[in-house]
Amino acid sequence: MSIAHGTIMGGLSTVPNLERASNGYRDCLGLEVVEQGELPADLAASWGCAGNAGAPYAVLRPTSGEPCWFRLVEQETHSDFKPTRSYGWAAFECTVEDVWHWPKVVEDAGFMIVGPPKKLENIEPAFIPMQVLGTGQEMVYLNQVLNDMPGTDLPRAASPVDRIFIVVLATPDREASLDWYSQRLGLARGADYTLPYSMINNAFGLPADTLTTITMVQQDRMPIVEVDDYPSETIERPRTLGQLPPGNALVSLAVRDLDSCDVEWITPPIQREGALYEGRRCATTIGAGGELVELIEVGD
Repeated sequence: MSIAHGTIMGGLSTVPNLERASNGYRDCLGLEVVEQGELPADLAASWGCAGNAGAPYAVLRPTSGEPCWFRLVEQETHSDFKPTRSYGWAAFECTVEDVWHWPKVVEDAGFMIVGPPKKLENIEPAFIPMQVLGTGQEMVYLNQVLNDMPGTDLPRAASPVDRIFIVVLATPDREASLDWYSQRLGLARGADYTLPYSMINNAFGLPADTLTTITMVQQDRMPIVEVDDYPSETIERPRTLGQLPPGNALVSLAVRDLDSCDVEWITPPIQREGALYEGRRCATTIGAGGELVELIEVGD
């Protein structure tokens, strides 16, 4: 299967109890467990997170077979972490077949509904979003795609929950983050949208009509990273030294050639086996907003 430059190949979340979390992703969301075990020390070190070495982890994949892997790593909850209040990866947006199904079942599986399905305002009705928090306070959007958007193709789901098609970044400097993805990784800046963003407004106690500007990083017509302006009250992600950031912790992106990426690696690129990597070269860097970005070489 050919994988395009910029494709989201995975999202990693930290969870306090791996068994409970993976059961929810498997039994409720319908993802397939394809690998589990103890996190290799060299992989943890490649993320700058040596303290996670040996932690229980699981890798899940949509039954559609799309090249996208959901990774869960067991890690103690950080008492100061609150979703949608700090910089870093804020959410993983998945394409789903029937968004109206999920409010009936997700809470029994340990997910908390923070945004029931609704149509967006001030934006062409391309999808119906829903937002849930997992047991590690990771934010997952369950979006039913209705139409493509001008300049952007949105993937239709081929399984109840399918691939991650957008990752949301909270950053202290939207323009700097956009420049980083375009200049360092060779991705393109898409259109700006200004809209009332209920997740942000609710998290910070702002009036419901407060507007937020968001910009999409994309490759051709494929959306990748939604870069969001965040209020001045936003803080750095609280985290334990040497461990992964809590919640939505790390994103894996496909790139044609690691050597053409103008970034500083945490550890040098190496070839890895197992789910997600499948013998490819990979390495991790830190984006302009402090986010962990793992890059996986897929060739042309």
